[in-house]
Amino acid sequence: MPIPSKSRRITDCDSCEYRSLRMFCNLSPVALAEFDALGFEAAFPKGTILFQEDEPSNNVLVLCTGQVKLSCGSRDGKTLILKIALPGDVLGLSAVLTGSRYEVTAETVELTQIKKIRRPDFLAFIQKQGEASLHAAQALSEEYKSAFFDARRLALSGSAAGRLASVLLDWGRTASCGKPEMRFTMALTHEELASLSGSSRETVTRTLTKFQKDKLIRIDGSSIVILSPDGLEHLAA
Repeated sequence: MPIPSKSRRITDCDSCEYRSLRMFCNLSPVALAEFDALGFEAAFPKGTILFQEDEPSNNVLVLCTGQVKLSCGSRDGKTLILKIALPGDVLGLSAVLTGSRYEVTAETVELTQIKKIRRPDFLAFIQKQGEASLHAAQALSEEYKSAFFDARRLALSGSAAGRLASVLLDWGRTASCGKPEMRFTMALTHEELASLSGSSRETVTRTLTKFQKDKLIRIDGSSIVILSPDGLEHLAA
């Protein structure tokens, strides 16, 4: 169950550290103030389904803190993890803009704070604010490029180590927010990480161990620190 927060602000868009790093949230003060007033915020525990594949797209969700797993399923029950959304990402954007159903299922993988905006309110906002409309288009372009690179990684990478290195680098760069240290929380199981990197659970476990031995990464509990971005980049190339 969500913990609604209309009576208190979980986050402030103007002072959010992710604002300058996310295409849609980085609006002018006037547009940002109007955007900040839209919808409501709520905290959701781990394992909450925010929306499901093929459901009507009633809301746009802005991820304020935490992580969200985006996946799709097949008729025979298989699930493919497509992406881990991070703070600043906008979920359901393409479906809401086109009036289609959600293409994926969104599930929290840790305690997550979400800003939820009803579809009519969101559409009215971007119609009024031309800047926001442009940013929405740019965010969709970034989604397309991300999907392209993910597909290329799965289809063309010659090794499981290279695919896993690419995933870890993506998370490290995003989570660092421009800081020198690349540290992030690994909220996925090895089996889920295998699905994301197109490998097997056993291979992921073995490869992570090797990455540690080679001093490419350090695992501190649930956190991963990337010690050698160049080394992982070489494997991912």
